[in-house]
Amino acid sequence: MSELGLYAGSQDNIFGAGVQAAVKAFQQSNGLAADGVVGAQTWAALFPGAATAGATTAGLSPDTPIIQRCLALTGTFETSMGIPDCYAGLAGDFDGQGISFGVVQWNIGQGTLQPMLAEMLAQHPDVMAQVFQGNLAAIQSMLTQPLAAQLAWARSIQDPARHTLFAPWNGMFQALGRTPEFQAIEVEHANAIHQAAVGLCQRFGVTTERALALMFDIRVQNGSIGAATEALIRTDYAAIPADAAPMDAEVAKLRSIANRRAEASNPQYVEDVRARKLAIANGGGTVHGRVYDLEGQFGIRLAVAT
Repeated sequence: MSELGLYAGSQDNIFGAGVQAAVKAFQQSNGLAADGVVGAQTWAALFPGAATAGATTAGLSPDTPIIQRCLALTGTFETSMGIPDCYAGLAGDFDGQGISFGVVQWNIGQGTLQPMLAEMLAQHPDVMAQVFQGNLAAIQSMLTQPLAAQLAWARSIQDPARHTLFAPWNGMFQALGRTPEFQAIEVEHANAIHQAAVGLCQRFGVTTERALALMFDIRVQNGSIGAATEALIRTDYAAIPADAAPMDAEVAKLRSIANRRAEASNPQYVEDVRARKLAIANGGGTVHGRVYDLEGQFGIRLAVAT
């Protein structure tokens, strides 16, 4: 707002009366409802090149790289939002990680978010300046600090009880996650998850895009598959008829993996995990009240992954 000549106060990262008045002035000058709230329409006016909030994951093509299709599916599960909003998932310090951000919740505490922000600064300083404006210096300074100071900074910009980021930080991070440049960085950093999923597919003898999506989701939500669970899965495999059609056998294997991995979860989350994993194994289903069609929405098919 300072750059637009609407706010002359100090840059103290506090969304006070002066900033709110500047937001209202900006909204009024752009034909928006002058409510002082930095919502989706206001962010779209501030950052006209950024994707808008509320877009959905619909009709991803099978020609889209498989890592992006898997990331979109798992991100939608994780955030209950489609593209691009799933790339802008944002949570505060509810788990002691400071800030968790992005489609699979990279965070300050584990040191997984800082390299992404640094990469974005190095590769796209203009976009970072557009998104964070007068607050960019705070991001740059944070990245030079030791972890304890980085966590202290993250906690200073959020409600300590609700663990939600204060304005304007919440809106700025969400705007960052909607930029194609940061989404590309998220995809790049998801490659390690993708490679681990490929390894799980090889370990369990499944070959389809649907299998890769299932293993990708297991890596994100559950970590891996333990030895005891694997033994149960192998027992299930032995019961699959030897003369089953290849894709019927594939689906039977995926259902076994989905059910057994769910049963190995925390008891209070078993059915939640089962619904999510079986939706992938079956190619569709309902998760948290949302209907999923893997091929129609994400281009994820029961076809050999290439």
